[in-house]
Amino acid sequence: MQILVTIALVVIAVLLFELIIGLHEFGHFITAKLSGIKVNEFALGMGPKLFSFKKGETQYSLRLFPIGGFCAMEGEDEDSPEPRSFNNAKVWKRMIVIIAGAVMNIILGIIFSFIMVIPQEAYSSTTVEQFDPRSYSANCGLQIGDKIVKVNGYDIYNSKDLSFSFAGVNCENVDGKSVSVYKQDCANAICTEYGKIVNEKNPDDDTLLKFYNVTTDGCTTVNNSADKAAALKAMNDTVKKLYDMAGITDYTLPTITEKDTRQRYTATVTVIRDGKEVELNDVQFFTYYKDDEDKNADKPSVALDFYVEPIDKTFTSVIKQGFSESVSVGRMVWQSLVWIVQGRFGFKDMSGPVGIATAVTQVASQGLETNFGSAVFNILNVMTLITINLGIFNMLPFPALDGGRFLLLLIEWIFKKPIPRKVEKYINAAGFVILMVFMVVITCKDIWQLFTGQLGL
Repeated sequence: MQILVTIALVVIAVLLFELIIGLHEFGHFITAKLSGIKVNEFALGMGPKLFSFKKGETQYSLRLFPIGGFCAMEGEDEDSPEPRSFNNAKVWKRMIVIIAGAVMNIILGIIFSFIMVIPQEAYSSTTVEQFDPRSYSANCGLQIGDKIVKVNGYDIYNSKDLSFSFAGVNCENVDGKSVSVYKQDCANAICTEYGKIVNEKNPDDDTLLKFYNVTTDGCTTVNNSADKAAALKAMNDTVKKLYDMAGITDYTLPTITEKDTRQRYTATVTVIRDGKEVELNDVQFFTYYKDDEDKNADKPSVALDFYVEPIDKTFTSVIKQGFSESVSVGRMVWQSLVWIVQGRFGFKDMSGPVGIATAVTQVASQGLETNFGSAVFNILNVMTLITINLGIFNMLPFPALDGGRFLLLLIEWIFKKPIPRKVEKYINAAGFVILMVFMVVITCKDIWQLFTGQLGL
């Protein structure tokens, strides 16, 4: 049964990936048709044809390998005397056709975001509601009721932005040591994503913790002790029930040791307090080591040490959250590119097809620990990032990318003179070679990390 479930998840992931590529090519296809440009073939997949048919002047085909697709327009890569060829179309029409693929990817990302947002019972704000008992930030100026609007210069509009603002710290230092990408602890993830604690259980009485309409055993703090492992297991059992209800998959509680709590990450946090913007310098957060990742023991993670207020689910909040999540993913992609240029993200943080496939496999496996729906949700979450990433990356003004071709057309439109086809071919060929070499290098790096156990989330 487990094998069948795994196969089903792989099929879903492949179909979603093909949808992302297919919709990109469909953007080129539909705008070419609407612009009167002749399309010779529209294909889903690559390699040998499985089947095909011709309707009008266009051949439609489904190919063996679900790893791409293409829209072959007359006169796209060579001069053609055909009046309806791509090279004979008006510049503004060609510009629309070229950029349409990336636009369709971003639209699909928005749709995916709404699919994930709609089932949720509540959403996260960026307003501090309660501090963890171990909180450092509470002693550094951050207060209950503060609405966080910026972290280290990065604008914060929702909880996704708040989480990502700490992702850039993996090249920063904590007491002279590098720290890894931010990861919330379990209780924070629950309270951040789905609501607030109504009452915490006193170990000496029978008071229960109420989580929305579900009442369960309360949370307690575990110190370093001989029975720590057993205590953590009991806590995980409690938390898992809440996660099962909410559809969250990662509920592992971090173990904080004395060594961990002496290391702190410092950030500049801007908040709205009493209607005024206040900048808080040197706000500190604790770091911890993941017990199950001894190989990364020299790289602690940064954990937020406060909970945020929930946002009730209404028609307005659903619409706002859906678009907000999409914009946040787009900003994350763009900021990641900026951080790569700045050196905050390095070569080891980049991934190709192998790395992406590994990430999809991991999030699907994590989801299966809860249920099949959670696994699909996790896959969809990654696919949202991939499709918006593909859209934004393709818009970059680099030769061979849609953005590079758009730039050449823009130059033609400004100077009222087309760039010689031979020059354009050389430019795009050079860009293509660079991209392919880069892809091969990244893929080799992913394969090496995969076999050495270093590739993962």
